[in-house]
Amino acid sequence: QVKLVESGGGLVQTGGSLRLSCAASASPSSAYSMGWFRQTQGKEREFVATISWSGATSYYGVAVEGRFTISRLFSENTVHLQMDSLKPEETAVYYCAAFPEEPNTSYGSTLYRLATTYDYWGHGTQVTVSS
Repeated sequence: QVKLVESGGGLVQTGGSLRLSCAASASPSSAYSMGWFRQTQGKEREFVATISWSGATSYYGVAVEGRFTISRLFSENTVHLQMDSLKPEETAVYYCAAFPEEPNTSYGSTLYRLATTYDYWGHGTQVTVSS
């Protein structure tokens, strides 16, 4: 069982930046890929970014590539999402998610981008971008 707690959401103006954090309660020896999704009311959860347990592999949603950066800090079992040049349409609840990596298994980019791949979810943090 993994508990995920997001922080860092808030209100920012168009073009501004925010840094989200997700702290995982998993054992440091556990291998979990961790990602971020976002959702607005009435819409499906949208893939934002993900990073493998080793940190060697990361993927981004088309809408955020070049503006968002995902990273992980192993010493604190934490993943960060640096969001720059934010747009009003990116106002949403941002969720942290994780799934356990199987040893010696290669996961394709498609699998990483699916919400159904992730077994554990945080409660979400609100990001509001004002125009």
